[in-house]
Amino acid sequence: MLNCRNVNLELFTLTMVKPRHQPNRKTQQSRRPDTTLDALDRKILEHLQADGRISVVDLAARVGLSPTPCLRRVRNLERSGVISRYVAVLDQRAVGLPVSVFVSIKLEKQRQDSLDNFAKAISRWPEVLECYLMTGSRDYWLRVVVPDLEAYEQFMKQKLTRVEGIASIESSFALEQVKYTNVLPVV
Repeated sequence: MLNCRNVNLELFTLTMVKPRHQPNRKTQQSRRPDTTLDALDRKILEHLQADGRISVVDLAARVGLSPTPCLRRVRNLERSGVISRYVAVLDQRAVGLPVSVFVSIKLEKQRQDSLDNFAKAISRWPEVLECYLMTGSRDYWLRVVVPDLEAYEQFMKQKLTRVEGIASIESSFALEQVKYTNVLPVV
């Protein structure tokens, strides 16, 4: 919900919560904007990525617009899918999930039904924050967060190793997070 006077962009979901709808590739492509982003759109996005709770009045002042045209641009960016949602970014350690594990998966076969089966299985697991279908010698790359080594062992035994069609699993534990950002370089 946005209002022009004292705006808090109140469409928050936690990063740990899955969105209600996971768009497929076709849906994502159809939501792409019809036009390219101009300099004002890029400035708006820069400020919203830094502070999703900024009021429209403050945002408008920072990008050199009055509140009404600024709000119109924000709404257009939302409708076009450029802004997909607003979230609260949580500190992984503060919520008791200090361990990041990067897992590469090799499937027995790269047939569509095997890919679909794997994707369906991992989409239900909240420990998996990211999953990518990859090129190269491995088929999938996952980022998994857990409270400790024992929790990862349980994740492996009770979930990951029970998915049909997995040929091998390689896990690497992060020692230190050197850089993390969810801010896209749109400027």
